[in-house]
Amino acid sequence: MQYEQLMKKCIELAKMGEGNTSPNPLVGCVVLNKYGEEISTGYHKKYGDNHAERDALLKLKNGEETGGTLIVNLEPCTHYGKTPPCTDLIIERGIKKVVIGMKDVNPIVRGNGIEKLKKAGIEVIQDVLTYECERLNEVFIKNMTQNKVFVALKTATTLDGKIATNSGSSKWITSAKSREEVKKIRNRYDAILTTSSTILADNPTMAHQKKLILDRKLKTNLESPIYKEGEIYLFNETLDMFEGGINFIKTPVEDEKLNIEFILKKAFDLGIKSVLVEAGGHLNGEILKFTDKIYHFIAPKITADNSSLSCFDSRKINDINECYNFKIERVDIFDPDILLTYYPISK
Repeated sequence: MQYEQLMKKCIELAKMGEGNTSPNPLVGCVVLNKYGEEISTGYHKKYGDNHAERDALLKLKNGEETGGTLIVNLEPCTHYGKTPPCTDLIIERGIKKVVIGMKDVNPIVRGNGIEKLKKAGIEVIQDVLTYECERLNEVFIKNMTQNKVFVALKTATTLDGKIATNSGSSKWITSAKSREEVKKIRNRYDAILTTSSTILADNPTMAHQKKLILDRKLKTNLESPIYKEGEIYLFNETLDMFEGGINFIKTPVEDEKLNIEFILKKAFDLGIKSVLVEAGGHLNGEILKFTDKIYHFIAPKITADNSSLSCFDSRKINDINECYNFKIERVDIFDPDILLTYYPISK
């Protein structure tokens, strides 16, 4: 039985819920009958809806699944939340084998689902494509294990690492294909995080349900397009109030900069589980030490201008060993650009 191929299908099914399941994980499920034939699939469509296992099993009638196998990328739950425990339904439906990608990191589930299935006489196969399953739910894992927001960063540069010319000209460095991919990336995260400098330079819309804006001196025009939709959290050094649909949040200042650690903690306290940073080189450089993942679009262009603006620009170092180190996980092509997806090696 090719469980790895079936687990890959679970992962692809799970991705169909991207942007809709937070704070829950992404989960997909495949059900086979006792002859090993695929008879149903399911996935967690949005927060509050049926979990993937329940979605798949409830499509079946007349005991089609009895004696069969259920494949799922995350350990089935054992507790009542928005829906009843998935383990109970799996047992009730006569499933004889469950194949799991990874254990649930939620303390109220971890290992309990597996033990409950085993006690019911169900064979459990664990750790199939575990690494891929962990990457799929990297946000959920950080939330559960560290009680912190997951921080992703997106930048778009020339081959020489520039995001704009010395005059601020930047539209468009990358292609329309790349910009379409950016929209998909944004959808994966609970909130967008940007700065007053980016707003003043680019006047972006950044359509998203939640936006975190860093504007220490309140320099931006509150009638700008970015303020027109979504929940707005405006981090600044003076005001702490709600007015005009905007949440003003007074933020500690260090070295004439808003305290990033405070901002990220506040975001998590507000129920924001993940943020995508879209900003200029200064914030990009400052937030690197908190960043969990980077999406780096690169266009085949060279400015050859030392005064053009860099994508990461917050410090000076003398020793090459002081570099931040990363592992490139993926290379994708959005002709003529490439997208590098990379993670910090140590944090």
